[in-house]
Amino acid sequence: MAQIELAGIERTFTLGDSRVHALRNIELAVSAGEYLAIMGPSGSGKSTLLNLLGLLDRPDAGHYRLEGRDVTALSGDEQAAVRRDRIGFVFQSFHLVPRLSAAENIALPLMLSGMPPAERDARVARALHDFGLESRARHRPEELSGGQRQRVAIARATIMQPAMLLADEPTGNLDRHTGQEVTELLEALNAGGTTLIVVTHDPAMGARANRRLMMEDGAIVDDVLASDMTR
Repeated sequence: MAQIELAGIERTFTLGDSRVHALRNIELAVSAGEYLAIMGPSGSGKSTLLNLLGLLDRPDAGHYRLEGRDVTALSGDEQAAVRRDRIGFVFQSFHLVPRLSAAENIALPLMLSGMPPAERDARVARALHDFGLESRARHRPEELSGGQRQRVAIARATIMQPAMLLADEPTGNLDRHTGQEVTELLEALNAGGTTLIVVTHDPAMGARANRRLMMEDGAIVDDVLASDMTR
């Protein structure tokens, strides 16, 4: 069974007097553990699709099944629980809480889930070690480099051990060397079994994925496996 199944997904937005068709009849199946890049020009629907996959938005038509469950039929609170427990998010602009330290930012999803303090502290300590952030645990985001901030964001996104990690231009604000490090970190998580879906404008990053979707005008116009690209 596919981990993700989209069937007949439509999404439109009203801008002034006009309606923008952001997603058009999206049909997509993604298996657990896949590494998928979503590419295309600005306005093609990439981020809208990612937001829908992350349950940050609802379709106007169609169905989204996640791990066999029709999540389009869930209430807002039920969707929030799925987001918290099964989906991790990594953004270009990090979205860290400025007044919290690196350790406190990483711990935030655990606190929201109600995890006991002892277990929470142990899991955060392990994440700080695994992501090379032990010496920066008490530093706030403004005291961290871009690469360190993105590592904190990835640690926070994966602290609940989600089944799926969604990354929107995760290297967009980083220099090439730091971007390479972050890419390898995401790929290591994918190698450990996490489904990784990345929106990117970078052809080099897109080429690293095992599967690449190309979008134009809200539609998927190409769906290519890495094995087919090399033929």
